[in-house]
Amino acid sequence: MDDGAVTAPRERVLMISPYPPVRDGIASYALQTVRALRREGLDVEVLSPGPSAAHHHLDLRGPRGALALAKRIRDYDRVIVQFHPDFFYTEPGRAKARMVESAALMVPFALARRLEVVVHEIDGRFGDPRRPDGQVARRLWHLPESIKVHTASERDAFIADFGVDPAKVELIAHGADFRPHTHLDRAAARASLDIEPDAFVFLAIGFVQPSKGFDRAVEAFDGLAVAGARLDVVGSVRTDEPDMVRYASDLVELAEGVDGATVHLGYVSDELFDRWIVAADVVVLPYRAIWSSGVMERAALFDRPVIATRVGGLAEQAAARADVRLVDDDAELRAAMIERLPLEHVPATASWTEEVLPEGGDLRTGLQERVRERASTRPSLTRSGAAGTRAGSASSAAEVAQRSAPLRRLPYLGPPDTNHGRRSVRLVKRVLRKATAFQVDPLLARVNELQAATIRALEAEARAAQVREVETRGVEARDGRGAEAAGS
Repeated sequence: MDDGAVTAPRERVLMISPYPPVRDGIASYALQTVRALRREGLDVEVLSPGPSAAHHHLDLRGPRGALALAKRIRDYDRVIVQFHPDFFYTEPGRAKARMVESAALMVPFALARRLEVVVHEIDGRFGDPRRPDGQVARRLWHLPESIKVHTASERDAFIADFGVDPAKVELIAHGADFRPHTHLDRAAARASLDIEPDAFVFLAIGFVQPSKGFDRAVEAFDGLAVAGARLDVVGSVRTDEPDMVRYASDLVELAEGVDGATVHLGYVSDELFDRWIVAADVVVLPYRAIWSSGVMERAALFDRPVIATRVGGLAEQAAARADVRLVDDDAELRAAMIERLPLEHVPATASWTEEVLPEGGDLRTGLQERVRERASTRPSLTRSGAAGTRAGSASSAAEVAQRSAPLRRLPYLGPPDTNHGRRSVRLVKRVLRKATAFQVDPLLARVNELQAATIRALEAEARAAQVREVETRGVEARDGRGAEAAGS
């Protein structure tokens, strides 16, 4: 029977973010936030900057994207933006472009009835008040009703860089809305991934790109397979930019030379992502740069220990957890991985102990020395591939480098510069750049790969010559000592 009661309409929420099946950490973050909002009974729609499972799709970059967004934003009671500069700015590194695009973005930001922005990353230099683009950016960031970040250091930096009211900037836990995506236990997860039940598994997982530093984990792991350990690097390349593709290729090549290290390249679903974490003993986050880590939060869901570099807000993110070891450099990363090994369960066979401890002593210390010695002779993964050299001594390193010095002096080939003082010329150059990128970029990548491969080949030949020379001297010395003994 109708008693005349009127049901209040549900609050309409628009989430602006990349969205699954897009392979993006922010997309996964947004999905979990959307689910949490719907559990609260809110009517949530999603607008993504590209094709996805979202309700709406819109290219958000540049002035046109911002103005197109302004036409849609007024229909909602609340708008939540998952912010990363790449979603809204065509060229985040160019001050003039940022100024125009920030000014355009002010329109939808001002029209929203209630605007919340979750900042996942931003360069504080964009808010420099001494520059016109910085002044516009500061006006833009005064518009949201609330701005959310994940760590106190990010909050302090954002307030200082953009001059916003501290009362507007809130702290939210990175994993507040996270839920497990797998119900498998450790044994079942390992069986599904073909991992030995008694193996000790280090896991580095996420997008394969230089900032994630997965090459550091591979180099630190070199030598640990003798202790029954394995390292699995799991993830996909986020974009098909030549630098990213080359880094992934070099990472695979680096891992092929390290016993027990394997790179699993390919799409990782949310369920598979969590399954790898469940199967792991330790999650390794050797990042070179990051604001905060969703992987650390997912490791916490399953009570997995973490080794992480002390960058961005990771120290604050880890403050509430006792099972996170923070490291400051590659040597500490190696030491932390060794400390995690359950060496007391490793069979101390004669061949193993002789290899690690030829003169006896502490097992863990001996292993650490052996890893340091081996890692010091491995090539380092650099921008031009695994072409860097870290020979055992300064003199041998110099000798090896001499062989490849002429090639190393050649500049790294990148895309042609599109900047110019005249706007019309700049526009033409950019149009030509976009029109020819599909042909030029693969050629540039191949030339750089050939240069890096030639450097590696020359240095490998030099190292082999050094080894042969040392072996020859060793044989001669032994023969000499034998002759002396026979003569006496």
